[in-house]
Amino acid sequence: MLRKKRALWKKRRLPAHAAVSDPSAANPLQAYVAAYLDYWRTMGYREMGVVLRGKALKRFVAWADERGIRSVTEVTLPILERYQRYLYHYRKPDGAPLAFTSQQLLLVPLKGWFKWLTRSRHILYNPASELVLPRKPMRLPVHVLSVADVEHLINQAKVTTAWGVRDRAILEVLYSTGVRRSELAALAVFDWDRSRGAISVRQGKGGKDRVVPIGDRAAAWLGKYVDEVRPSLSREPDDGSLFLTDYGEPFEKNRLGDLVRRYLDYAGVKAPGSCHLLRHACATHMLENGADIRFIQALLGHADLSSTQIYTNVSILKLKEIHAATHPARLERAKPAGLEPTTGAGAGGFEPPTRARASLLDALAAEAED
Repeated sequence: MLRKKRALWKKRRLPAHAAVSDPSAANPLQAYVAAYLDYWRTMGYREMGVVLRGKALKRFVAWADERGIRSVTEVTLPILERYQRYLYHYRKPDGAPLAFTSQQLLLVPLKGWFKWLTRSRHILYNPASELVLPRKPMRLPVHVLSVADVEHLINQAKVTTAWGVRDRAILEVLYSTGVRRSELAALAVFDWDRSRGAISVRQGKGGKDRVVPIGDRAAAWLGKYVDEVRPSLSREPDDGSLFLTDYGEPFEKNRLGDLVRRYLDYAGVKAPGSCHLLRHACATHMLENGADIRFIQALLGHADLSSTQIYTNVSILKLKEIHAATHPARLERAKPAGLEPTTGAGAGGFEPPTRARASLLDALAAEAED
């Protein structure tokens, strides 16, 4: 029965991967795209990153083919700007525009392609060198799960079944380590070091390796899954992937996202997203409990601290505590320790000690001069 279901699932997947005729396949620009992607492979970059670059460039080639552009020497800065305007005005089937982040993801590989074409002497000058990319907005996550939300979500897994134990282990590892969906799908059994309580993330985003700690509770559920459940799911040949589907195959990232999304629906969480919600929750909850932002950066695998600093904006609980303790416009004001009442201290009847007040005034004066 299991093999029959597995065969039916594979048969159902085939149309998604079936070859689709591409009118621009014969365009000579495709040869330059193929050579560029081979260059990235020889440089040791992950296949996923190469595929994403290829999709972006093939979209440009299809657009250029419709306009009769068949040579890289025909592409100029005005043509690239025209393509950029096309992306801005493009509408998806549901009528929504492309987000500026999506536009940037389609244009950055284009700039890299023309830089490579120039360096490889295929063209004399780089028409994309002065192409101005759209500004990427720094948006806060729409929804951040609370600790209670996460606990309710994790408890949706029915641990009386083998699949429930596996799903509980997946949810626990996502929340405990903050790994990305693709990183979790790529984990192997030997990437978990039980003695050190750590997981090795190999070839994460940007092709970088890192080691992240895993909490005791998550490690306990992961151990139960590896020892009791995974042997019954694995099928020969076993490639050593840590998490396996009901059919004994490694999880694809989309199927992993569907699994987490299903549990979010069970828990009544209506926020968009799936695995990344647990990544956000991991970072935010650690920050609220006093973790240094640079430790959060190392945990999440951010190359730039600015990517991690978004969590300082998300973490509102500590800000509320400081606000409630220090803002004078609150319902009840007790006499703060170490402060003396004065006659001219405003509605509260208190003012900071002389030294603290002087430091505050100095800081404000310095800020005004800047």
